Amino acid sequence: MSKTYNFDETIERKGTGDVKHEQLMEFFGREDLLPLWVADMDFATPDFIREALLHRLQHPILGYSVTPKDYWDVIAQWIKEHHGWQTKTEWMAFIPGIVKGIGMVANVFCNPGDKVIIQPPVYHPFRITPEGNGCQIVWNPLKESPDGTYSMDFQNLEEVYDSRCKVLILANPHNPIGICWDRETLQRLASFCAEHQLIVVSDEIHCDLALYGNHHIPFASVSEQAAQWSITFGAPSKTFNMAGVVSSYCIVPNKRIRQRFFSWLAANEFDYPHMFSTIATMAAFKHGEEWRNQLLRYLEGNVDYVMDFCAKSLPQIIPHRPQASFLVWLDCRRLGLTHEGLTDLFVNHARLALNDGAMFGPGGEGFMRLNIASPRSILMEAMQRLKNACESRLSIG
Repeated sequence: MSKTYNFDETIERKGTGDVKHEQLMEFFGREDLLPLWVADMDFATPDFIREALLHRLQHPILGYSVTPKDYWDVIAQWIKEHHGWQTKTEWMAFIPGIVKGIGMVANVFCNPGDKVIIQPPVYHPFRITPEGNGCQIVWNPLKESPDGTYSMDFQNLEEVYDSRCKVLILANPHNPIGICWDRETLQRLASFCAEHQLIVVSDEIHCDLALYGNHHIPFASVSEQAAQWSITFGAPSKTFNMAGVVSSYCIVPNKRIRQRFFSWLAANEFDYPHMFSTIATMAAFKHGEEWRNQLLRYLEGNVDYVMDFCAKSLPQIIPHRPQASFLVWLDCRRLGLTHEGLTDLFVNHARLALNDGAMFGPGGEGFMRLNIASPRSILMEAMQRLKNACESRLSIG
């Protein structure tokens, strides 16, 4: 008999050193905010993961450890069963975080002044990390249609590309909009990148959080061109709420790219997983399917709540229904506020901490990113706060 998990449980996180509470003053200037910004969940990390870690901690020595022999097989099996991509374990290596992995790619495959293409509005470390490693950023903004959907702009991609472009970073599924890119789009992107010898770094950390019957398609799986020009990043951390246990990995099918990247990782010992990463990852992928399925249904309920609430009580804010992830892209442009006015409304009047859209680059202005991975009661409070703030601050009734 399957276990029923309680996602309505409210868990106090203050005092645990969590980023979303401890850094409110630093990022928002006040601490009395409901934090719905950092992309982790307020649900209990699954019991089977915590029990696996506790079991290891019963042994009194936390010394050097080897990677379990079936570690990569477990990851490969999960990817095959859930996404239909047949990988090989020799294609895989541990990396100490996906943002760190982006920096490592910039170090290995780019020289100072080389260019990295990103597709805004997109996860801000896609810009910050390459820039911090001496690269220039090239914008290839997504196209927004009148119906609110987004697509890749391949005409613009042709225009902005030049021979200094070495890497394109792909959010697949997309963060913050939550797009599960379709096969045709990914194949077209692969064709372009193969033609121009661009390495695609595909961040697929939200791949196991597809909602409403949508399906994630691994970039490297769509064609031989995609496989030969890709570095895929993944991790169980978003899906199983264990971001504090660094558990990322990369998958590189092309032998030449793999040898160059993996040898650099090995030389700096970045490819050496710590014991807790392997224990937590294997517990998640061996025992996590029922928990994941229940989580997805709960997240869909939270998305539906936000969609319905805005439609009935806040029509000036239009949520974009995500195809994947627990992040909702809120279109607030109908409020008619400047960037400063919008952040002031959310922070100082609604007392909510969200990521403002401008941080995600061109096309993000007038948007806010809402993390809905909280108990429904918390989400209800947040939306009521926002409604009250709009009514009192903007005389919207």
